[in-house]
Amino acid sequence: LALALALPSVALENGLARTPPMGWMSWERFRCNVDCQADPHNCISEQLFFEMADRLAEDGWRELGYEYINIDDCWSAKQRDAAGQLVPDPKRFPSGIKALADYVHARGLKLGIYGDLGIFTCGGYPGTTLENVKQDAQTFAAWGVDMLKLDGCYSSTEEQAKGYPEMARALNATGRPIVYSCSWPAYQGGLPPKVNYTILAEICNLWRNYDDIQDSWESVLSIVDWFFTNQDVLQPAAGPGHWNDPDMLIIGNFGLSFEQSRSQMALWTVMAAPLLMSTDLRTISPSAKEILQNRLMIQINQDPLGIQGRRIVKEKSQIEVFLRPLSRAASALVFFSRRTDMPFRYTTSLAKLHFPEDAVYEVQDVYVGKIVGALRTADNFSVVINPSGVVMWYLRPMALPVQ
Repeated sequence: LALALALPSVALENGLARTPPMGWMSWERFRCNVDCQADPHNCISEQLFFEMADRLAEDGWRELGYEYINIDDCWSAKQRDAAGQLVPDPKRFPSGIKALADYVHARGLKLGIYGDLGIFTCGGYPGTTLENVKQDAQTFAAWGVDMLKLDGCYSSTEEQAKGYPEMARALNATGRPIVYSCSWPAYQGGLPPKVNYTILAEICNLWRNYDDIQDSWESVLSIVDWFFTNQDVLQPAAGPGHWNDPDMLIIGNFGLSFEQSRSQMALWTVMAAPLLMSTDLRTISPSAKEILQNRLMIQINQDPLGIQGRRIVKEKSQIEVFLRPLSRAASALVFFSRRTDMPFRYTTSLAKLHFPEDAVYEVQDVYVGKIVGALRTADNFSVVINPSGVVMWYLRPMALPVQ
């Protein structure tokens, strides 16, 4: 830490988020619902976060790595206090954020909070202007916060260029380990020359590159299209401690079918994306829970090499193939169908997918769980992919060619 403080230009090597962060986030499912009189069960209040923390701790999520409970926008009072400090809404968070953090920590979990680098948050609550950056970082640290998402509504390009690095320094200076999630690139179109991913990786642990996810398949597809169309720029930027964030998992809500839910989970895993669920864990269906709690899927997502996968094939038949290299010479393959008619039989070989010649792999189906068998690079094989669905394989080398 002392070194980090002595070298303010290298704002972030805080040793955090060595694998993509996992947890739960309020925004997509619960938005800015602050009407606790009419809707006490679903409004943004300490009660909602207490209940979600209980679910993460008691329903098998925490053991799988889902450890962050993240408050999004609309938690604060409409004004700062007399000392200029952010304060939580006294009616909706009567115990205060420190008490909520203590509750979360007592369950072996971590607490995330939301701020916005601007005069207001996107929901119209007090923002963090440049003169408030240090004070707000100290406030969050004093409360026991473990992650900060810093949004960018109501701020200029110049303010963002100063403020995002400034907050990284301010968080490091608190001495508390706080994962730093930036929305900076999303406000600058997500691509060079406006976005410098080399600088971003030195400042932030994860960053939002693109639009907010909505509860629809159309939204998921728009994110997938943007990320893989621009994979040559985005893929090298990701790695241990610094991740592209395509936004929350909406599995378990209303907009995705069973097949589409499986597709979002597989594609986010191949992207080495943070797995931040935004759904009601109190009422989640067994099928959605099974997708989100797939152990092999999570193992692939959390692979220590931290290499983001790429789309390697885009067929006229509307089948796409994605590959993510993993540690110990393993790989994840996702066969994805954009078709809307019927299950499609797709035939290819590992040779066509540029695997090394004369290698042999043990193939495991990630969703079914069973070992498909041994596969040589030259062997043709077929997979049957449902409309808007995926087949996902985990490949372990049994015999690699002599180098």
